[in-house]
Amino acid sequence: MSLHELRPARGARTKAKRLGQGIASGTGKTSGRGHKGQKSRSGGGVRPGFEGGQMPLIRRVPKRGFNNARFAKEYQIVNVGEIAARFQPGTVVGFEEMYSARLLRKSRMPVKVLADGEIAAPFTVRANAFSAEARAKIEAAGGKVEVV
Repeated sequence: MSLHELRPARGARTKAKRLGQGIASGTGKTSGRGHKGQKSRSGGGVRPGFEGGQMPLIRRVPKRGFNNARFAKEYQIVNVGEIAARFQPGTVVGFEEMYSARLLRKSRMPVKVLADGEIAAPFTVRANAFSAEARAKIEAAGGKVEVV
């Protein structure tokens, strides 16, 4: 099969319904919209969730509980295995080093080190936060953990 032989699957591409093309077309005159009413007008119709003027469900249900979304701290995540794979043993791994090694996408956002992967060589890792397991893995390999 070549590029010029490619075709869409049968039934995948259908012709557009041609509206207002005379009585015999089946969609002439009112173009399948019926007579009068909000849905027949141009630009007519209601927004999603509209219940005909009745108080919408989302407003009828009480708000409950605490949501931490406004106060949650968002971290960039780096795994222990990625640090072991990208850096030479015994080096100091901080924000700049991780950013230049493309482990981080943003230079300003805080970093948290997680424990996915294996680490055998000692590293001095500087970050904003560490999971307990990541801290244990780094220290077991003879490295140091520094919370910045």
